[in-house]
Amino acid sequence: MRKLISYFIKYPIVGNILMILLIWMGAIGMGSLRKTFFPERESSIVKIQAQYPGASPGEIEEGIVLKIEDKLEGVDGLERVTSVSKENIGVVTIEVASDYKTDIVIQDIKNAVDGINSFPSGMEPASVFKFSPPKLAMSFALSGELSLKELKSIARKVESDLQDLPTISQVDLEGFPDEEIEIRVNEHLLKKYGLTIEEVALSIKRNNIELTGGTIKTAEENILIRAKNKHYNGSEFERIVVKSLENGSVIRLKDVAEVTDGWVDAPAGRFFNGVPSVIVNVKYTIHEDLIDIVDEAKAYIETFNIDNEIVKAKVIKDSSVVLVERIALLVENGVIGFVLVFFFLSLFLHPRLAFWVAMAIPVAFGGMFIVSGAAGISINVISLFGMIIVIGILVDDGIVIAENIYQHWEDGKDPVNAAIDGTMEVLPAVFSAILTTGIAFYVFFVIDGIMGDFFVEMGFVVIATLIFSLIEGAFILPAHVAHSKAL
Repeated sequence: MRKLISYFIKYPIVGNILMILLIWMGAIGMGSLRKTFFPERESSIVKIQAQYPGASPGEIEEGIVLKIEDKLEGVDGLERVTSVSKENIGVVTIEVASDYKTDIVIQDIKNAVDGINSFPSGMEPASVFKFSPPKLAMSFALSGELSLKELKSIARKVESDLQDLPTISQVDLEGFPDEEIEIRVNEHLLKKYGLTIEEVALSIKRNNIELTGGTIKTAEENILIRAKNKHYNGSEFERIVVKSLENGSVIRLKDVAEVTDGWVDAPAGRFFNGVPSVIVNVKYTIHEDLIDIVDEAKAYIETFNIDNEIVKAKVIKDSSVVLVERIALLVENGVIGFVLVFFFLSLFLHPRLAFWVAMAIPVAFGGMFIVSGAAGISINVISLFGMIIVIGILVDDGIVIAENIYQHWEDGKDPVNAAIDGTMEVLPAVFSAILTTGIAFYVFFVIDGIMGDFFVEMGFVVIATLIFSLIEGAFILPAHVAHSKAL
């Protein structure tokens, strides 16, 4: 260690290059880190979803869910299996054990489900997928003195516009139930035209289809045959031909029934500041940046409000606010810490000595941001909390080393030997102090479950920052002190 410290003192340009590289590459690394509200981890939840139209919850459980659960008993890596049986659908939720890879286990689950050959004949193929729900980035209300149907139409347009933006992929709407088309057949008109309810239903089914009829292969191209005649509003259904008469005239659905567009349930009123509204939720996935998404959504809202007079968009929830405030707090604490260390050390030592002690803050954070990018760490409220905590510890080591070097110089040693001897004398104690702090935060690496997933990033940033702080204090600081006018 003495030879290494002597090398940095003999060739101070090496320390300067190292310091510049850490700060420069750290700034680049910080800009490349994703910003999320909480630490993001790959999902360990797998869902099996099976639909059986017309089946009761009891039939779903007996004919589907129990068979899946029995088959899953032979699959390794399953922590917990729960299920829900409802009318028409059954859902089995699986939690994968922390020491197994979800992508590998999910393939075993698919093989197990595919091996079941006793499912009911009317059941649709079961779907097996990794459940990773997107997180809420921002919610805003579209409000205006319009009907719910008109607001929904505008909200659908907003949803489409947002999804066309490069950084936004997940948008959903709330504030209204699902729509339905209600067809009320008149019994007297059926008798008048000699029709039955079955004939009307069959006509609707035949005229509301969307299916593929295969492919015609030619020498020049392949032609896909597709029947696309799907109707989405009542006026389109009204034109369906129910019966053709011998004289060439036709009977349409509107001649025997009343067709209306409505809602599945009675819509509950959703208001914002007393004005009818629809809520737009913008979400982000594990691989997306929260702040980038919020900034782009806010820019769209600003443009939308300029272009529209009747309907206005107003932000009601912004998940990035706390994150931005934490980042501002970190920057503020870093700047204040740098200034305070420089000021108070200058009162007792030398301003140049105080400056190089304070440089531990940007150097240590620069190194931490470099390794954080390689480790997949994101900037979130938990990792930022760790950064804020470690600011108060960073300069302690530099103060101890610098003060001891100064003491050796006052005892009559030349600057080079004072730097070497002063550093070597306190280096074991400094290393022990960092080691004990690192061990305390290393506990987060061995905790299983949600606590481990959440706080492992805080432990990582604290330990990484302390390591680079030790590098700055043990090598860069003595080199600059020995060759400056501080001694």
